[in-house]
Amino acid sequence: MDTPHHELTTEQKINRFRKRTHDAIHRGGAAERVQHAKGKLTARERIALLVDQGSWNEMDLLASHRANGFGMEERRVATDGVVTGWGTVEGRKVFVFSHDASIFGGSLGEVFAEKVVKLMDMALRVGAPCIGINDSGGARIQEGVASLGGYADIFYRNVMASGVIPQISLIAGPCTGGAVYSPALTDFIAMVQYTGYMFITGPDVVKVTTGEVVTFDELGGADIHNQRSGVAHFVAHTEQEAVDEVRRLLSYLPQNHLELPPTIPSLDDPNREDERLQEIIPDNANQPYDMREVLELLLDRESFLEVMRFGAQNIVVGFGRLDGKVVGVVANQPRVLAGALDIDASTKAARFIRFCDSFNIPLLTLVDVPGFLPGVAQEYGGIIRHGAKLLYAYCEATVPKVTVITRKAYGGAYDVMCSKHIGGDLNYAWPTAEIAVMGPQGAANIIFKREIQRSPSPEVRAQELIDEYREKFANPYVAAERGYIDAVIEPKQSRNVLIRAFEMLQTKERPQSRARHANIPL
Repeated sequence: MDTPHHELTTEQKINRFRKRTHDAIHRGGAAERVQHAKGKLTARERIALLVDQGSWNEMDLLASHRANGFGMEERRVATDGVVTGWGTVEGRKVFVFSHDASIFGGSLGEVFAEKVVKLMDMALRVGAPCIGINDSGGARIQEGVASLGGYADIFYRNVMASGVIPQISLIAGPCTGGAVYSPALTDFIAMVQYTGYMFITGPDVVKVTTGEVVTFDELGGADIHNQRSGVAHFVAHTEQEAVDEVRRLLSYLPQNHLELPPTIPSLDDPNREDERLQEIIPDNANQPYDMREVLELLLDRESFLEVMRFGAQNIVVGFGRLDGKVVGVVANQPRVLAGALDIDASTKAARFIRFCDSFNIPLLTLVDVPGFLPGVAQEYGGIIRHGAKLLYAYCEATVPKVTVITRKAYGGAYDVMCSKHIGGDLNYAWPTAEIAVMGPQGAANIIFKREIQRSPSPEVRAQELIDEYREKFANPYVAAERGYIDAVIEPKQSRNVLIRAFEMLQTKERPQSRARHANIPL
């Protein structure tokens, strides 16, 4: 029988404490056996990869569930299935919770939830990012409604923290049922391929209810959520890659909504002019080019971190640096759907813009857009409502906004892509820009339809009128004459122009909305 605590000497009490904490952390190697057998890391191994060496401070190590029934009285395990605490990443404070799937399958119970809620409240009070590493079997059935209440408590904190501190989720294992809504409420989700998956109802339930036969990866794997659903933002082949991606992402983000994003010394000449930019726009207006190449030549070298690279690829979003200062980038991609805006691209860009505006990250917009994607599927899917999200996000954003039109800016898409009319602070155009209601061919065929039909040589006359329209309207100069474009600039000079523009806008006043909150067309 153990000696009563009050009868122990100070040294014996310290030794008992050491043994208790050692057993709580190591548990005879149980976590390693369970996780490594599945090809996965343990909760603490994941944290060790994420935070700076020697910086980890654990909270609630000795917490355990207080549930009774179903044999739970005999299964009280320290930490209760989640490791929580704080550390640093590149010297900057972060709060982290990491599910321990070796304890009750990582299922969430009352104490588990209390630990996470305590951590999130602390992150909010301190003003530092909160990172959740998910690998959980969902709600702990033995604890019933207490588990459901715990999830709701976490969801509430996710919403309270939204736009105040960055929230990042790393999906390294199962995340199913109601559990998916916490990551969905965070700012960014990184998923480990073939290991992490997310869905509301699993393959078995889907088969019973709909008759569809589907695997875990086909239903909610990393590829599905990065390429099709738009739920996730990053995909990694290994847990190490996923953690590296999160660490890199954090390097672009401020600690909270009151701070500016971190600036680093730039080794890239702010006056650098790259002749490749002079030739990157094809002479044929219908020929595509890769907007990522433009970004690589404009931004500081190797500074671009693309977000949602594999989803809605007709628009490119991500973080980069100009002379060491962080900017959020939104750019049409002519290589995919000619850069046209559709439902998925509008939603992808709108959410990214709103994140940047929440966390004081200036916006750089590169425009080459022929318009909104036509078609029955788009109209039935609500392109009007979804396109309005993008329009709304740009109008609402009060951070510095600089726009460069590289080629096409047609119709309503010209307005939506951060034009001067919806709050663009500085709007530039390259000499290759075409700003018009629509493309020359479509415009000429509408305006001069009867004249073309009556002509002895309709095709010849149509081409003459198309060329006439292109010369008159499909250029940047009409817009520049009206002040809709602040300057027409040479492509190779763009980097220096942009650096100067954002430097000037650093002290831009950001008025607060008079509304309690606005009503974005969700």
